[in-house]
Amino acid sequence: MQVARAAHIVNAATSSALATTRAAALGLGLFVTAVAGHMAFISPAHGQPAASATSDVVDAYNNAVSGFKAVLSQRRSQINAGQPLPNVPGQALYLARNNVISTYKDLTEAFPAKIGRPNKFKIPPAYFDADNEPLLDEYANIFKVMQAPPASAQDSDTPFDDVVALGTAIARAKGLDAANADVAGRISLGMFFAETNGNQNMGNARSNKYKGSFQTGESEDQNGRKKWAALKRSIAAFDPALIARDTKEEARVGSGDQRYNHWTGVRNGLANAHADLLPQIPAIAKALPNPIDQMKLFELIQIVPAPTRSALASGNLIAYRVSDPTIMGYLRNNSMFTFGKVDRARTSANFREILDAMWLFNEKFERALAKFNEIKAQKRG
Repeated sequence: MQVARAAHIVNAATSSALATTRAAALGLGLFVTAVAGHMAFISPAHGQPAASATSDVVDAYNNAVSGFKAVLSQRRSQINAGQPLPNVPGQALYLARNNVISTYKDLTEAFPAKIGRPNKFKIPPAYFDADNEPLLDEYANIFKVMQAPPASAQDSDTPFDDVVALGTAIARAKGLDAANADVAGRISLGMFFAETNGNQNMGNARSNKYKGSFQTGESEDQNGRKKWAALKRSIAAFDPALIARDTKEEARVGSGDQRYNHWTGVRNGLANAHADLLPQIPAIAKALPNPIDQMKLFELIQIVPAPTRSALASGNLIAYRVSDPTIMGYLRNNSMFTFGKVDRARTSANFREILDAMWLFNEKFERALAKFNEIKAQKRG
């Protein structure tokens, strides 16, 4: 189905559009502590070009920063006072954050000298002023509160190991050898970080549909259960311990929502979206030897499944071009070609350009890769 994560297409430069997105993770990629009164404003006196056009760019950025701070303050006050939050309370925050990044990119296009130092979030400096890091810290903390798992959620003591084990087992059941099944486990862990920033059983402050460790909807979860059931016998033949754990988790969740049991939520999410693609891992690894690019490609299966599968079938993955306005809209709704007028003016992109545009995912996938290497080292030890 050609819907991916977004029910509506968002122009990230405005707050008038409303998008329900599956990628709570894009809110989650920028998480840590609270904001004081800190904001970095820009004076029109700093830079190069002249008069009203450049003044408009400066004003747009300063207004975006002020607006972001205002909505952060509003949500923090509501949370601290225990007030009811609006429907999809993260959406206004997400759009305000995007507006800051987008207008800063416009600013640095007009004033290249404003491109500053690197920031801890690894956002390209042309898109983000490192002086505003505290705003993203507060953004992250607020999302953490709004997306907290329900009291009934069933955590795992080994959430990362579970993801790797399930991804590896599904790959082996699909016929991959040990080396390529390892790649599947690594990619699976990347998907967990992409979807939830590595947080198990979380909600979604930007959607009423997608929940849990793999941010699945009810129909996706049900489909994943069916696909898993078809794989169980094969997996039992080479990993009976994993099937024993699965039986235990099935009993634990009972008639509850399997998306809020970490094991079953991950299992169903992987079986639903990725199991049928895993046999292509050898070809994917040949076309994309960088493990981060491999993770990005599988994330694109979540976001724009049909064109990603077409690109894989084309014989020239990275050159395959997307020009459908709806697909470009889905990409923009997931922070690709979203920020600044130059990026938003694009009407098409090939897969190499799309992968490169997924820079907001880089930090998550780097942490996933480090965690995977840690897990493998522990097993060897």
